Amino acid sequence: NHFAMRCLYSTLLLLSLGSITTCAQINGQVPAQTIPQFLFFRLDNKPFTDNDLPKGQTLFIMFFDSDCDHCQRAIQNIGEHFQAFKKTPVFLVSIDSQNKIDHFMITYGNKLKGQKNVIILVDKLQQFMVKFQPLRYPAMFIFSPEKKLLDYEDNPESVFRLVNMINKNVK
Repeated sequence: NHFAMRCLYSTLLLLSLGSITTCAQINGQVPAQTIPQFLFFRLDNKPFTDNDLPKGQTLFIMFFDSDCDHCQRAIQNIGEHFQAFKKTPVFLVSIDSQNKIDHFMITYGNKLKGQKNVIILVDKLQQFMVKFQPLRYPAMFIFSPEKKLLDYEDNPESVFRLVNMINKNVK
């Protein structure tokens, strides 16, 4: 079954990255503390870089894998609390194909689909893991208007912390 193999592969990849990250954390490495330079692509294949991010605003960036059940729960939780995210630019980033991303959004992220502040990006060059240094999926970052990390969460049940941080920083 393709889905089971994908889950197994994702789990093994994250476990191997997790062990690397654990070693890196011992040396003081943590998720990116500022927004790094990057090149992602919009669903229409137009390039999107860190220079395209809105200036002077708190930003929410989430890296997800369409097959990851924690990512599915996180995006549903964000949808349930979307009112808090309405004034915050939301960037959803994945290495998945457009078909998988579309299915993920229809099935789990339906409350975010079509929202004017939500932009879906594809990480075709697989830069996110290296540049943003998430610990695991879903990697959810809130950056200040100065592009400094305000909060990092990777537990779908921690969406309330993101909501609190956004409420504190976005008027």
